[in-house]
Amino acid sequence: MQRLRELSRRVEAVYGEIATTFSAYQQQRGLNCRSGCGECCLQPTIEATVLEMLPLALHLFDQGKAEQTLTQLEELTEPQGCFFYQKLSFDGKQGQCSVYQQRPSICRLFGASGYRDKQGKTSLSVCKVIKTDRPVPYQDTLIALESDPPPMMIMAKEQVNELDYELGKQHLPINDALQQALERVLFKAWYSGMNDDQQIA
Repeated sequence: MQRLRELSRRVEAVYGEIATTFSAYQQQRGLNCRSGCGECCLQPTIEATVLEMLPLALHLFDQGKAEQTLTQLEELTEPQGCFFYQKLSFDGKQGQCSVYQQRPSICRLFGASGYRDKQGKTSLSVCKVIKTDRPVPYQDTLIALESDPPPMMIMAKEQVNELDYELGKQHLPINDALQQALERVLFKAWYSGMNDDQQIA
């Protein structure tokens, strides 16, 4: 269990670096997210690794909510958006994250980031809502790709996932990744408790 906690602290340290880098780029280029927008959180195609969800799984465990959350995730019958997204409008497009501090790296990168196209050139990935809301900054950013390249999404995700190959090697639907992270945390907690009992006996 101690190893998982240490690993989680390292993941959170990288999250801090990612947040600084990508938020600064978005603000500098005028590509800020719309206040209260949660369209990306509704998408069942959003993926994360078990490693990315480890800080959240440990947070839930420490809050005494791990088993309850795991049961609720197991009861989901079809793919859906993030379990922790709280809808605040009828269509669900307005809302908020209820675990914002522990959100995975994809949530920290989604607004605006760079990637390599098939020719290996730097391209820009920007949320469709931001493109619509901020067409001029978006076009200006495209023009400035070479002189002011965006931080790369793949490099940021690799920073996290290289911390532990086994937990970071596979991308899963975000709720499935959280489910597996919770299962691992609960198993480690149970195993640690068993060892403690045996030592006392």
